[in-house]
Amino acid sequence: MKRKPLKRPAPWARHALLGVGVIIVGLMSLGAILAPWIAPFDPSFINVDALLLPPSAIHPMGTDALGRDVFSRILYGGRVSLWVGFVAVGIATAIGLTLGLVAGYFGKLVDEIIMRGVDVMLCFPSFFLILAVIAFLEPSLTNIMIVIGLTGWMGVARLVRAETLTIRERDYIMAARAAGAGPTRIIVRHILPNAIAPILVSATLGVAGAILTESSLSFLGLGVQPPNASWGNMLMEGKEVLGIAWWLSVFPGLAILFTVLGYNLLGESLRDLLDPRLKQ
Repeated sequence: MKRKPLKRPAPWARHALLGVGVIIVGLMSLGAILAPWIAPFDPSFINVDALLLPPSAIHPMGTDALGRDVFSRILYGGRVSLWVGFVAVGIATAIGLTLGLVAGYFGKLVDEIIMRGVDVMLCFPSFFLILAVIAFLEPSLTNIMIVIGLTGWMGVARLVRAETLTIRERDYIMAARAAGAGPTRIIVRHILPNAIAPILVSATLGVAGAILTESSLSFLGLGVQPPNASWGNMLMEGKEVLGIAWWLSVFPGLAILFTVLGYNLLGESLRDLLDPRLKQ
């Protein structure tokens, strides 16, 4: 029996999803960047006369148990989440990209050593590994970014290695070798530019994962520490009064949901648009 080919989303659907992802990511990023100018209140300002107020014209998303404006804290919490996402993914991509290129190009013993190291790292559940490391360090934004980055490079390394193994056998790579180009020049000038598309997709999806990880750590009390605003620690504070102040959990949760959704839509759409195999 002849197997039916998998149906791919129509071009207009891919562009629509890309547009939705760009809009969501753009709005959340603008809100975080412009927080000092558009936030109506200081996120750390305590107002004992406005404790647990529901959403209103003055406080669009209500106030918390200390009278702090939830909308302002969400805007400033977005700065933390996006900063963690970009820096952590940057660290992970730099490590994975370097190791993947070296393993894929040189192969043999170098490839075996690097990939066995990747296999060892993948044996440990990443979130529990992060918890174990953070537990021995002082909870801080810098430590969170570094730890997430140092434990998230394995997927990038495997992806880049696979692309490099394919590209290094192409005619223009052999022509570069014949012309006397060294390994560094070939990797930087010929292999890396042709492997950038899957790296871009992986980095975009990685930002969503890093934001979720930071939010989870902050929810558990191991991430960003109060009084600094973070979507995770806002959820932690909101669960204590969930029965009488639903807005303290709903709005930070929606912020996480839409941000992660936006980056996932953006990454998946970029993959569909940049992968030539999906255009057939």
